[in-house]
Amino acid sequence: MRQNMMRILLSLRTVILVVALSLIVGKVVAGDVKVVSLLQKELKAFDGKVAQMLTVEYGPGVSSSKHRHDAHIFVYVLEGAVVMQVEGSEETVLEAGDTFYESPEDIHSVSKNASNTETAKFLVFTLKDQHAPVSISVP
Repeated sequence: MRQNMMRILLSLRTVILVVALSLIVGKVVAGDVKVVSLLQKELKAFDGKVAQMLTVEYGPGVSSSKHRHDAHIFVYVLEGAVVMQVEGSEETVLEAGDTFYESPEDIHSVSKNASNTETAKFLVFTLKDQHAPVSISVP
């Protein structure tokens, strides 16, 4: 009985984590997004902070709605190209090997696949407060 309860709790925790991580890209406007959690680790040396690593894959033509993160976001493009912009800066096209940073105060106004025919995949490293939401929609 106890083992079954532990399995159920672990399954529920996994579902909640996947849903929360999928929110990092905001609301999908077009196409498909695939989010894969690679690591989540409480950082005891940094009281109340959590580090997360995941990959995000945007299908052709995919974009996210305007959002922000209460987190430091580091992006490394693995495949394809993405267009990123935070308010107050210009749009930038990132290709494989390029990086992008977003501060906790930034409004992420543009996040989209630069191609309508190819997928784009990027690695995301997040440093945030343990109980902060992953993503917050911005009107």
